[in-house]
Amino acid sequence: MTNKELWVSVLRRLQPTIKKAHFITWLQNTNIVSIENGVMTVGMPTEFSLNWVVQHYAVKVLQAAQEMNAEILKVEFKVEGTYAQAGGNGVDVQTLFSDEMDKKVRKIRNANEVSVVKGLSTGKIMSQMMNHKYSLDNFVVGHDNRLPHAACCAVANMPGGIYNPLYIYGGVGLGKTHLVQAVGNEILRNFPDKVVKYVTAEKFVTEVVEAIGKRNTQAFKDQYRKVDCFLVDDVQFFARKDSSQQEFFHTFNDLYNGNKQIVITSDRAPSELDGMDERIRSRFGMGMVVELLLPDFETRLAILHQKCRENQLMLDPEVLDFVATNVQSSVRELEGVLRQIMAESQLFNRVPTIRSVAEIIKRLNKAQKIIGYDIEARQGRSIVKNAIDVLNIVAEYYKVSADELMGKDRHKGLMLPRHVCMYLIKNELNESYEKIGDGFSGRNHTTVMHACSQTARKLRTDLRLVRDVNAIKREMGL
Repeated sequence: MTNKELWVSVLRRLQPTIKKAHFITWLQNTNIVSIENGVMTVGMPTEFSLNWVVQHYAVKVLQAAQEMNAEILKVEFKVEGTYAQAGGNGVDVQTLFSDEMDKKVRKIRNANEVSVVKGLSTGKIMSQMMNHKYSLDNFVVGHDNRLPHAACCAVANMPGGIYNPLYIYGGVGLGKTHLVQAVGNEILRNFPDKVVKYVTAEKFVTEVVEAIGKRNTQAFKDQYRKVDCFLVDDVQFFARKDSSQQEFFHTFNDLYNGNKQIVITSDRAPSELDGMDERIRSRFGMGMVVELLLPDFETRLAILHQKCRENQLMLDPEVLDFVATNVQSSVRELEGVLRQIMAESQLFNRVPTIRSVAEIIKRLNKAQKIIGYDIEARQGRSIVKNAIDVLNIVAEYYKVSADELMGKDRHKGLMLPRHVCMYLIKNELNESYEKIGDGFSGRNHTTVMHACSQTARKLRTDLRLVRDVNAIKREMGL
C-alpha cells in the first residue's frame, strides 16, 4: 500500500467522526510525506490548517492511522506548500463524498427534472426546480432573523397550515430569496409528490402579458392554480399593474381556499405597498408576516465563517472581524466583498490582510468610513521607517513576539519568520549584514547572509512563501 493509499484509508476512517464542512476545510490537500521508524509525517498545505489539525484532530489521526497500520507509533505534521497547488500531491478529500450524496434529495431532484421535461409535452403541471444551493440548513440564523427562519421551517414541515400565507419582507440583500427558495426545496424533500411553483413577480407580469397577447389565458391559469405551493418573490413589482394584480388576486384566492401554501417576499410591509389593490394587501396579512432585519455583528461574522467553509477559504480571524465590522448594509454585500478577497488572493498570490481588505472595501464603497484602519493616511506611501517597523509587522503576521524573533531561540517555528525579517530589512531598507546581525542578538554577518540568500532561493519555488512575503510587503506599504 502506498503512502497516498494509506492516507486515503485513514481519511475514510476519520470521515464519520468529523463534520463534512470541517473535514473538507481542514483536511483538503493533505497527504503522508513519509513513514520512518514508526513516525508518520503528514503534509499540510498551510500553517493555518496545520495548527488547527494539531489542536483538534491529532489524536483522531493517530488512532485511525494505527488501525490501518499497527507499526505507526507517532504522527507529526509539517507544512508542504506545494500540496495547495493545482496538480500537487495532496489528496482531494471532496472525492471521498462522491458516493455519499443524499440519495433522497438526488432521487427527488431527478424525478423533478424528468417531470419538467414530461410536462413540456403532456401539459401536466410539475414542480419548477429551485436553486438547490438554498436550504434552511445553510441559512445562518441570528438574533434578528430567528423568527423568519422558524416560520419557514414550520411551513416546510406542514405546508398549507396555520402560517398561510407566509409574508417575508426586508431590505435588499438580507436573504429573502434564500428563504423562499429554501422553503420550496425543503417541501420537495419532505413531500416529493407535491408540486411547487416559484416565480418572481416580474416574470409573473411578463407571463400575464404574453398570455393576453396570445389569447391563451387558460393555460396560464392552470400552471399556477394547480400547484401545492406557490412562491412569489419581490411582490412589490405588482404595483400599478392592474391586469397582473387581478390575475394574482384570483390565483391567490383559489390556492388559499384549497389549503395550498403561499409564500411571498417583498421589500416592504403589506401596509406600505403603494399602488397595490387593497384586497391583495389585506390578504397578505391574513397569515404570518415576518421581517428580516439587518444582521448584527455576530451574525455577519457567522455568515463570513460559513461562506469561507463553503469556498474552502482560510482567512485570519482578525480579517473576518474587520470585514464584519465594516460591511453592515446587507448579506449580499458581505458576500461580494468576500468574493473580491478570494479573487485577489488567487490572482495575485497574496494572503489577505487587514490593509488589503480595507482597500477592497473602500474601493467597492461598502462602508462610509473604515472602522479601525486609517486607509487614507496609509494609502500611497510606505509606513515602514526602520528595522523595528519591519520586525513588528513580521512578528504580527506570523503571530510571534518581536523579542522571540530577535532572540537566540532556534525553535523551528521561529526560523522562517526570522529569515523573512532579515531578508526584508536587507532588501527594503538596505541595511548592512553586520548591522542586521547586531539587531538579532549579535549574530555573525555570515549568518544573516545565509538567511537572506536562503530566503531569496526559496522565493523562486515556494508559492506559499511568495504569498507571505507579498502580504507582509503590503502591510509595510510597499
